[in-house]
Amino acid sequence: MKYSNLVERLQGRRTSAWEIHRTAQQALANGEDVIVLSVGDPDFATPAPIVERAVEALRGGDTHYSAVSGREPVRVAIAEEHARMTGVATNAANVILTAGAQNGVFAASLCLLQAGDEVIVPEPMYLTYEACVRAAGATLVAVPVDAARAFHINCDVLEAAITPRTRAIFFATPCNPTGVVMPRADLERIARLACEHDLWVLSDEVYAELTFEREHVSIGALPGMAERTVTLGSLSKSHAMAGWRVGWAIGPTELIEHWGRLALAMLYGLPGFIQQAALTALQHKAQIAAEMREIYRRRRDVVFERLHRVPGLRCLLPEAGMFMMVDVSGTGLDTVDFTWQLFRAKGVSLLDASAFGDTANGFVRLGFVVDEVQLIDACERIAAFVGGLKAAH
Repeated sequence: MKYSNLVERLQGRRTSAWEIHRTAQQALANGEDVIVLSVGDPDFATPAPIVERAVEALRGGDTHYSAVSGREPVRVAIAEEHARMTGVATNAANVILTAGAQNGVFAASLCLLQAGDEVIVPEPMYLTYEACVRAAGATLVAVPVDAARAFHINCDVLEAAITPRTRAIFFATPCNPTGVVMPRADLERIARLACEHDLWVLSDEVYAELTFEREHVSIGALPGMAERTVTLGSLSKSHAMAGWRVGWAIGPTELIEHWGRLALAMLYGLPGFIQQAALTALQHKAQIAAEMREIYRRRRDVVFERLHRVPGLRCLLPEAGMFMMVDVSGTGLDTVDFTWQLFRAKGVSLLDASAFGDTANGFVRLGFVVDEVQLIDACERIAAFVGGLKAAH
């Protein structure tokens, strides 16, 4: 039998990075003594009011087809929150629900891009961006972000990457995996470039509620950008709802209408009971997000305090989110050997960050996704493993 080669566009080194995580999950399921820090799935349960609303909706029979673009009350709530946060007039016509941010990047790629287009993406980038861009027949142009700048973008390098074929700029702020929050000055520079070259901008802002010291700025709020920006949001991280698969895209009305035709073929609406839960989550957003943010701040500080003095490791203090980038090149191991040897010796799974781009070579990504007791245990195991490497030499 023959198969379409379209799906082959989705395969690659970036999407094959999860083998160690799958191995660790299987070991955990088998009752082995492992600590899994290789994925951004929080350990705590979804807050009870959200769960109870979903249960009530299920018992009430909310199990039928739902509006393709999302129910009006949910879209209105998202629009109102976006308007409050950005000062940009937003209504339900500017919002469409997605099955999480990854689905949003994929759908946006199909709506915005054509074969032959180029998309500029700062690297390190989230693993599936390249697959999404390639699925549309476009080419991803990675712009290296220097680790010496703590993975903050150099806008001169980004500008130099623009060609007549450039159609869009995609980025995440706050960024997964680096934890970088783009400062306003950088976003203003990108906005000017987008306006000058008539480019779309996709801003993945799923970690916007989890910033620590630096203020989050949404590029869609800058002058001239609302009509050319797709802003992605999600409840997965800020509300511990990763498995619910609920997110959204905000953009110009014409784009959202165009996107709706794609959603009709791809998704045909999120389940109604999940939308009811999402509405409850949005209604309690400020309190829940604040609690999550404080938990991740404490966990970040616990990990940084215990690892940044370990000889051979260099930790970058994240400005947001649930991950820390750790430079392990000082141990003498490459990241593949480091992650697998650490897992086999100490039962701690980290992700080889080079999968996010060549600019992250030498780094691993550590997730703050278990409680502080386990994080301390994991840090002690990592320190012991690195110490053992030094002793062996």
